[in-house]
Amino acid sequence: MGKPTGFLDYQRRDRSYEPAEDRLKNYREFVRPLAEDELRRQGGRCMDCGTPFCHHACPVNNVIPDFNDLTYRNDPRAALAVLQRTNNFPEVTGRICPAPCEAGCTLNLIEQPVTIKTIEHSIAERGWAEGWIEPVVAARRSGKRVAVIGSGPAGLACAQQLARAGHDVAVYEKGAKIGGLLRYGIPDFKLEKTVIDRRIAQMRAEGVEFHPNSHVGKNVKIETLMSKYDAVVFAIGSEEPRDLPAPGRELKGIHYAMEFLGQQNRRVGGEKVAVEDILATGKDVLVIGGGDTGSDCIGTSNRQGAKSVTQIEILSMPPEHEDKLMTWPNWPLKMRTSSSQDEGVTRDFAVSTKEFTGKDGHVTGLTSVRVDWRTSNDGRPVMEEVPNSTFEIKADLVLLAMGFVHPVTKGAAEEIGLALDPRGNLKADTQSYRGSVDKVFCCGDARRGQSLVVWAIREGRQCARGVDEFLMGSSDLPR
Repeated sequence: MGKPTGFLDYQRRDRSYEPAEDRLKNYREFVRPLAEDELRRQGGRCMDCGTPFCHHACPVNNVIPDFNDLTYRNDPRAALAVLQRTNNFPEVTGRICPAPCEAGCTLNLIEQPVTIKTIEHSIAERGWAEGWIEPVVAARRSGKRVAVIGSGPAGLACAQQLARAGHDVAVYEKGAKIGGLLRYGIPDFKLEKTVIDRRIAQMRAEGVEFHPNSHVGKNVKIETLMSKYDAVVFAIGSEEPRDLPAPGRELKGIHYAMEFLGQQNRRVGGEKVAVEDILATGKDVLVIGGGDTGSDCIGTSNRQGAKSVTQIEILSMPPEHEDKLMTWPNWPLKMRTSSSQDEGVTRDFAVSTKEFTGKDGHVTGLTSVRVDWRTSNDGRPVMEEVPNSTFEIKADLVLLAMGFVHPVTKGAAEEIGLALDPRGNLKADTQSYRGSVDKVFCCGDARRGQSLVVWAIREGRQCARGVDEFLMGSSDLPR
């Protein structure tokens, strides 16, 4: 513990943003980092708790008090070494993770948690800038070959760990570039793709092969991988979107969020958009869904020059502040406003869709109704429509951002008969991560369902250990 009174001496300070009017002109990241001396003070605020609840909250098990202390002591290289022991991609989590570690911080009991996410991001970026993040090449090769299907955070983490264990690893990605939803789902203003590119270059130097434009189950046969490799990992994500089958759903102008976001990422990346353009320019945009994906749709719509943006959520407006004695150190339900929402949006809660309205085959709006939520006798939430509360929302572009229900199993998973759990995810345990078919493993959102990037990294790392144990009988890889 670098400064025992640091949490008393220093107030919480965090990164700032460029003004909205400036950042809306482009798709670049807009976060302004803390100065080095301020960053050290923030590290000094860590209390080095006897029981560090930030560990309880962090899925990748980051050793947070240690790298906070090393940041305060101005030893960034040692801090990086601590961080890299548990997290393959801290430059990614330092940008897009919602930071459940900060919710679990003891100082969050007074709403002044340590700026863990900012410190993590700065450690990683300092490591890249100084050339400290280098390829970790295995000292000896095992002669075993592993195919990883999917290049999102779970697949990449699994591939990197297996390569460092000495296996020959090949990653198959259906997209034109590597990165999965990191590449095609998260807007560049939150995660510029050069961040992915430099990590891919490191992994190539570690021996990982990458095969873009390789859709296993379509232009690459799963039988080929099953015969060619000693193990096959399914890290295909959870990409089956939740639909809204209301009357009028067939109208033009209603799209899934990922269709919209993926197109814009491809434009920024210089790729061609293969289908019709989905653009918010000059339109009244309605985003249905209040999560991160909906927020990304707002930020992208405003950058495209939308006439207006409205976001609706079927759940009630959450409280401004959580009851910390009830929720801490767990992730609380409370009102949150993202940087994209700050850029301009009308938000509405407890709204249910009745039907889409249109003219000449194109959507023109939404007929909605207010709803109330109550708790039934058996403890389940029950939704009831408010009488005489029907109203109209004008929209000529509707984006469905209501999450994902399960992985797309039609194709490779279906062809080899992988078993599914009751929710439609690929069935595997969290010890070995073995699927129902011999030498097949499943991890990330494909196994656990839609979740956070930190959970994907954790599962990819743990799955790599399971694969290593399967191939070699034992493993030195961490869980």
